[in-house]
Amino acid sequence: MDSVTRHRTNGLDDVSKTIIAQLQQDGRRSYATIGRAVGLSEAAVRQRVQRLLDSGVMQIVAVTDPVQVGVGRQAMIGIQVEGEIQPVAAQLAEMPEVDYVVITAGSFDILAEVVAEDDAHLLEILSSRIRGLPGVRATETFVYLKLEKQTYAWGIH
Repeated sequence: MDSVTRHRTNGLDDVSKTIIAQLQQDGRRSYATIGRAVGLSEAAVRQRVQRLLDSGVMQIVAVTDPVQVGVGRQAMIGIQVEGEIQPVAAQLAEMPEVDYVVITAGSFDILAEVVAEDDAHLLEILSSRIRGLPGVRATETFVYLKLEKQTYAWGIH
């Protein structure tokens, strides 16, 4: 795919950006309400939303309060890797307690967010599973004490 085609297929027009913004404010907002905001019919909004979902541009999910659903401990773990980074990232992504994995530049090769029931569970995940992965050279754990801000209203401005 050439760069002109790639740009055209990946670019979002103002209507799609506004639809995304509407859903970021309220993921249950009706297609009719969104249609009024963007000047399209309910059916046209439904089709646009489906295209955005199918293309992977966005997801519509329920965001929970970790404490209220039984997550007693969250932590970001910085991981230094020897050798290939991608296989380690892929193995981390398969762990049910890991909800975020990103390959980075800098002091750490990978950052992984972990959700655990309590400190003992976090210790088991870190000691037995993450540090036991082939290629993991070192880890540093950043335990969350308080969530000050979490937002999903980005990427469309």
